[in-house]
Amino acid sequence: MRKKQVFNPFLPLNEYIPDGEPHVFGDRVYLYGSHDHEGGYTFCMDDYTVYSAPVDDLTDWRKERVIYEADQDPAYPELCYMYAPDVVQGNDGKYYLYYAMSGDYGVGGYTCPISVAVCDTPAGKYKFLGHVRNKDGSPMMRYVCFDPAVLNDDGVIRLYYGTQYDYEEQPDFPENDAYVKQEMEMFGRTREEILSYPDSIMGPVMLVLEDDMLTVKEEPKHIIPYKVKGTSFEAHPFFEASSMRKVGDKYYFVYSSKQNHELCYAVSDQPDGGFTFGGTIVSNGDVGLDGRPLEEKLNMTGTTHGSIIEINGQWYAFYHRLTHKSDYSRQACAEKIKIEADGSIRQVEVTSCGLNEGPLVAEGSYPAVIACNLTNGSMPHGNNSIYKEEFPNITNSGEERFIGEIDHGTLIGYKYFEFKNVTRIGIVGRIETEENKARFDAPARLDARSRLIHKPVDMPVPENNFFELRLEPEGPACGKINITDAEDEHAWECFTGDVQIPDGIHALYLVYHGKDKFQMKELKFL
Repeated sequence: MRKKQVFNPFLPLNEYIPDGEPHVFGDRVYLYGSHDHEGGYTFCMDDYTVYSAPVDDLTDWRKERVIYEADQDPAYPELCYMYAPDVVQGNDGKYYLYYAMSGDYGVGGYTCPISVAVCDTPAGKYKFLGHVRNKDGSPMMRYVCFDPAVLNDDGVIRLYYGTQYDYEEQPDFPENDAYVKQEMEMFGRTREEILSYPDSIMGPVMLVLEDDMLTVKEEPKHIIPYKVKGTSFEAHPFFEASSMRKVGDKYYFVYSSKQNHELCYAVSDQPDGGFTFGGTIVSNGDVGLDGRPLEEKLNMTGTTHGSIIEINGQWYAFYHRLTHKSDYSRQACAEKIKIEADGSIRQVEVTSCGLNEGPLVAEGSYPAVIACNLTNGSMPHGNNSIYKEEFPNITNSGEERFIGEIDHGTLIGYKYFEFKNVTRIGIVGRIETEENKARFDAPARLDARSRLIHKPVDMPVPENNFFELRLEPEGPACGKINITDAEDEHAWECFTGDVQIPDGIHALYLVYHGKDKFQMKELKFL
């Protein structure tokens, strides 16, 4: 009998919790994050929901509860969505939730103070406590209050936050009034306030809180320079998604870079400065891994946010992937990482096995949507966007979740399986038609930073539809599954084919050839 396993995404397939901040409290690991809606039209449409697992069994994730609702914040309903949160245990033993409110597509998310809620337990019902405030009681609005992260540093409560655009890096700033006006509109600040900063209103900053978890004890300051030209951060400048971890006596600052698909890290001996760039931990398109360029990404790329954590002696990186051809339906994933003796972290590949103790067993059936690579060679970068153009994507129709819009030349990858005596593989799928394709009410939306790459597929289109099975993306075929015509275009059918796969641990790639688009629901080992 197959042992219990866990795969990416590791939560139920109808759950969308991005921006993950994992924390170990007691004998369980808790995942705090935003909460996207399946097929939603904007970020973070649902209330905060927490999942947890025993530290010694990461296959056993359970839903705790909805811990906090957007209408508990006084900014609701003018700002109706709660963005990426973090939770820390205070010196009083209580648990404190830090977050920022926003509106559709992030509008207004840079204009409000950081909110705080409190609870006696890690996953109980949190109650609104107040806003991070100055010593005089006024809301703390220094720099841009966005994406808060909190660290209890041996009794010192450190709050990190911020975002960064490159307006002030331009050589004609502030003489070019357009840059200042964009900042005024984006951050809800006056010209005088923006220009009053000796460094910049943008960039990652840190402040220290009093034990009441609200009042500023030490004023905020940049932890890395805003202007990165000539520094170790030049190729991977900070964008958003601050997260801080203490590893031994070192501070690891984890963040999303301007590339907007990679989690990077920086290291310092100090919590408030002296950071040097370390590298990329994970990219949701495997960009940069073994030199892979952006135009050869292995998935649709887009917003990323996450952190690292040690669980039961093993280090992991938590991140999220994109689904539904948008940035608004993101799912939690995780990978094992290693902190080397010199403190460095090598970039890890995205996989299907993630938190599992090892490769998945090549027995029985798996949801097709656990594919870790999905590309037709022209995958877009989505930045606060929803695409209407057709390309392979993870989607749903009601309670059915599948890969849709699989077109000629699409590569679907699973890493990794342990094969033993596997001689036949099946896929459950159907030809995609106008009647059965997934459709959503969400309007198309393309941010100016979004990029859709169009490259022709360099392979002839056959008369018949089939999948070629490979163990390497560009390797030889180890099997073939023919797709035959169906009597009922709405019915899912199992198509099978013989394979020749040696026993051992391998990736499995399916390459689609055909004139018709296809939908895939399950992968079966027969």
